[in-house]
Amino acid sequence: MKKGFLMLAAVAAIVFTSCKDEKAADKVNDEKVAEVAERDENAEGTAKMTFEEEMHDFGTINEGDVVEHTFKFTNDGDSPLVITQAKGSCGCTVPSWPKEPVAPGEQGEILVKFNSRNKPNNQMKTVRITTNTESGQEMIKIKAFVTPDADKAAAKAKS
Repeated sequence: MKKGFLMLAAVAAIVFTSCKDEKAADKVNDEKVAEVAERDENAEGTAKMTFEEEMHDFGTINEGDVVEHTFKFTNDGDSPLVITQAKGSCGCTVPSWPKEPVAPGEQGEILVKFNSRNKPNNQMKTVRITTNTESGQEMIKIKAFVTPDADKAAAKAKS
């Protein structure tokens, strides 16, 4: 009986709090809309991220090795380049990037670390970069052939 009453009270609370007369469109401030429109009109240029290389091959490495590579890029656009996020395709691929804007004509670097632990054989990983470029996203890749750990393979064969 108590559970039923509590459920009814919870449902009633949800219904009463979600049925507001105020609409999302009513919350839009006309001054802010005009301010954003003016800012967008005055914005000039676009950032453009040009990499020296978009793919790096580590070649053959041993399982358990942690390798890293620095991808160099230039802002070939005419406004500052801002990187808001860089994310590897899995937890074994970790990028680090400049947090400050890269001025037009300037260079920057993205360091990518790859941990090959438990990653035997061919590996291809990507790093997706969220930026203020025209496309909004850029991508770089790494690849490697990871030689399996002989001790792990022998232990697995015994079990």
